Order: sequence, then structure tokens, then C-alpha cells
Amino acid sequence: MTMATVHVIGAGLSGLSAAVRLADAGFAVRVYEGAGQAGGRARSYFDEALQCTIDNGNHLLLSGNRSAMAYLDLIGSRGSLAGPDDAAFPFYDLKTDERWTVRMSKTALPVWVFDPAARVPGTRPIDYAATLKLFTAGRDATVESVLGPKGALYERFWEPMAVSVLNTPPDRASARLLVPVLLETFGRGAAACRPRIAREGLSESFVTPALSFLHSHGVEVRFGQRLTALETAGDRVSGLVFSRGAVAVEPEDRVVVALPSWVAGGIVPGLKAPQASYPIVNVHYRLPAAVGEGTPSLLGMVGGITHWLFVRGRIASVTVSAAEALAAQDAETIAAKIWSEVARALGNAGMAQPPARVVKERRATFAQDPASLRLRAKTRTQFRNLVLAGDWTDTGLPATIEGAIRSGERAAAQLTRDLGASRSARRSAGATAPVSGHA
Repeated sequence: MTMATVHVIGAGLSGLSAAVRLADAGFAVRVYEGAGQAGGRARSYFDEALQCTIDNGNHLLLSGNRSAMAYLDLIGSRGSLAGPDDAAFPFYDLKTDERWTVRMSKTALPVWVFDPAARVPGTRPIDYAATLKLFTAGRDATVESVLGPKGALYERFWEPMAVSVLNTPPDRASARLLVPVLLETFGRGAAACRPRIAREGLSESFVTPALSFLHSHGVEVRFGQRLTALETAGDRVSGLVFSRGAVAVEPEDRVVVALPSWVAGGIVPGLKAPQASYPIVNVHYRLPAAVGEGTPSLLGMVGGITHWLFVRGRIASVTVSAAEALAAQDAETIAAKIWSEVARALGNAGMAQPPARVVKERRATFAQDPASLRLRAKTRTQFRNLVLAGDWTDTGLPATIEGAIRSGERAAAQLTRDLGASRSARRSAGATAPVSGHA
């Protein structure tokens, strides 16, 4: 009997996560990607203007992101991440010119809030007790309604952190989505919330090693294959219609659709998926010289436009989340406005703007507001051979790298159970079937 093939549609991080897990489990896997490269919204590319490799979007991980770390272990690239040995988050206030560093406690007990040198300036230990309100927040509660809208702790920590994690304005972002972040990272002490950044680039850490892993396991990755429709027969998907032709789905085959919600919603019959989204604007500057060792590789910024500044050698990269107004402006204006803040943060307020590249990811994530959360889909679908993956599916996590990778992990786990049960059923049927033949 021919081995079942798992068709994975989409080679973003959710699709790659599902594919490497399934290949590692010994299943026959085939991956299809509409673009000419893998990685989706989390990849690197060589920029001709800057004459260097940059990420299409900056991403910060935490050491407690268990699914992302397990994925990197599987493809052999955890060592490609860089970050401090302690759980330290430096900040700079553009309004007051103040600098400080939030340092998490070694234990899960938040003793750091009692240390003036470790907590946010202008806050008191009692202020942090408001965090507990997140655990009782209603499903329609927003970050601002629970933790804000005023106060040093909110303005200097929770607002910038929530906007970056949820990519949704805090007066619309779901408060409930911050709970798993606390439980899995900040609530577990320093060992789980050390900041981690791709040392060379997102592709070098998350994409290229995954493609090498898949190649070593005999997995074919077909680029330029944009899925336009699914053919169905009863309760199963029977065919995949691509822009370049159709592929039959055999009775024992399985399908993973790992596409953005606004694409999947128009392809999977009967699927109601989040359609609203928010943009992220990233700006990359090629500095005239590498920044000194004393400059943080990661800097949170408040009181201005910039949310996070990443520095890797001669490249200074800025991320602005939930950037609706900023994304509407032209690239030259954005680069000039952001540079004035970056130069101050680097201690060179009078430095002329170096060459820059503005990257607008207009649909970076789905809108993580209460209404959209109700549309997050489960891994299983109405079709018995089709599962879903993507940071927009119901992982319980925000739409981050961790959420994307965990969605693929869940899809692979579901299919592993299904295909394992199918194999067992066939073996059992073969063992009990009557034997006939000639003497």
C-alpha cells in the first residue's frame, strides 16, 4: 500500500514547523509555497541599496518560547540566536531622555518589583499588583481598560510591551492575550524571559536550516505554487488547485493549510477567519561604523514613534507596531522621522541620516482584538483530512513567531495521531482478515 503524503500549503514559519515535525516523525511530506522563497513574513533578504542582508521584519524572542526553541533544536540552529545572559530589558524615554533597565528576578517570585534599580522609574511595588487583573479580565476587556490608561508603569512598560506583542492599539487589543505571555515567560523568572535575537538574520536562524532539514529527509518544496482553491468530495479534500495546475489528494493523504487568515478564509470552504489586520513598519539604517560594544543590541523606546531598536554591527533596525498612521506616509518621511529618534538613542543626535530602507508589512498580523479572537479557527476542520496552521489559529497565544511555530506543531501532532491511528487500523484489519489460497 502506498504511503500517505502530507501536503503542506505555505512555507512560512507555521508551514515549516508542521513540515519538519512531520518529516521527523517519518511521514512523506510535500511543501507548496506561492512565493519564490520560504519564510513568509519572517525572513531575510539582501538589500541592494544597503548592500547587506536585512530582515523584512524585526522579531524578538524570549528564552521561554518553548515551541520556537524546540523547533530551532530540531533543525539545529538554536545557537544562531544571541542575547544577554540575564533577563534585562533596556529602555530609553525620548521625552525625558531617561534610560533604565528592567531586570527580571531569577525566581518566579517577582522580587524585582521591590528593587528600584530593577523596576520602571516612577513606579512603586504596589503598582505591579494591577497585573493580576489580567487573569480575571472579561473576553471583551482591552489592555488599556485593564492596565491603563495612565501611570508610569503603563506608559513605560505595559503599553510598549503590549503593542509590540499584540500589534494592536492597546485600546483595542485583547487583555486576555497577555496572560499566556505572563504564564510562559515573564511569570517564570529570568530563565524564561531572556531576550533573544537572530544573530545574522531570520532566514539564517529559522528558514534556511529548516529547508536543509527537509531536504535531508527527502521532502520536496515547490515554490511558485499559489493555492487558488480546494476540491472537495463529501467530508474530505480531494484536490489542490494551484495557479500552475492541480494536484490530486489521494484517499489516505492529509493536507495542512498554513496560509494567512485573509487568504485561508477565501480558500477553505465554510471557514470564518479573522480578516482585519494591522501593519508593522520597519526601518533599517546602514551606520557608517559598527556601534560599540557598550550599546545594547535591543532597546525599548517610549515617548516617540519608535517602539524597539535592534542593533547588529552596522545595521540599526527599528520596529513600529500597529503603525496605521505611519504606514500611510512616504518612505523618505518615515526614515527621516525615525532617524532623529535613533540618533538620539545611539548618543549621536547630530549624526546625518545614513542610507535607509523602509519596509511596510501592511498585513503583519491579524487584529488581536476581542472580536477577531472569536474567529480564530481550531486546528481540525470540517474536512477529515484537512488541518489548519498559522499564527491566527486558536493557539491561545498572540500572533508571534512562537504562536506561528506552535500552530504548526499542533497541526503536525494532530496528523501524527490521525495517521498513526489509520496505520494501526490497517494492521489490525490485516491481522484479522481471513487467509485464502491454494495448498
